[in-house]
Amino acid sequence: MKIYIMRHGDAANIAGKDSLRPLTQQGLFETERMGFWLAQNKPQLTNVFVSPYLRAQQTCENVTEALTKSGLLNNLIPETLDLITPSGNARQVHDFIDGLFQLKKPSSENCDFSDNQAILFISHMPFVSYLVAELTTSFNTPIFSTGAVAVIDYDVKQMKGQLVDIVVPAKV
Repeated sequence: MKIYIMRHGDAANIAGKDSLRPLTQQGLFETERMGFWLAQNKPQLTNVFVSPYLRAQQTCENVTEALTKSGLLNNLIPETLDLITPSGNARQVHDFIDGLFQLKKPSSENCDFSDNQAILFISHMPFVSYLVAELTTSFNTPIFSTGAVAVIDYDVKQMKGQLVDIVVPAKV
């Protein structure tokens, strides 16, 4: 099972409520680019979770548009998840993920989740960094550039994973 954790694209620095900050032109470019990168990797997404903040919602729109054009969403509708805001609790989200896997457990005990199955989270710093640390055995808290995607190879039985890569828009 793969878990993709994405930081939203570059957002405008405007006065006012943080949750209402939109993406800049650069942020729109970054997220479109990463959407096409995800599409090239052809993940079999079972869930897409997105923060309620505007910049994350806009990121999700760009990413899902690229995935839809590639025929990879199969009518999957992203779900807004209040747990994954900038101040979200990574341990709570880890519990949420493991509970989700228990609900989706294959009927046969000999069956495993496909290596290509995946879930995608679209969120913010510092939360994305803490979530990577919480979900992996290394406990490293990587710094994410805007639009970056961490790829975790997650062992559903062990409830931990390995950080495989962090892909940044500039390198795609």
